[in-house]
Amino acid sequence: MSRKTRGSSRIRTCSDRAVIARIASAERWARTGDRSAATRPARQGLRARFEREADPDGVLDEAERARRADALMTAHMLRLARASARARRGGAA
Repeated sequence: MSRKTRGSSRIRTCSDRAVIARIASAERWARTGDRSAATRPARQGLRARFEREADPDGVLDEAERARRADALMTAHMLRLARASARARRGGAA
């Protein structure tokens, strides 16, 4: 599927948009000195999401909440890996 861009008669394909996104990503990381610091808020937010999911009422002790959050994060990452492998094989959802 393709669409016209605003103010331009050029039509961008999905692969063209993907290359543009990769260029932007490379430029962004070239300007970033500390990648870990730049991505820390996202990692903390994802971790907090799994902790809320593991203990929505806030009744578990910290160690148990962390253990369950770790398990939920592992399950999430395995789902992503499975979807990625399926996409690379060209399989259907």
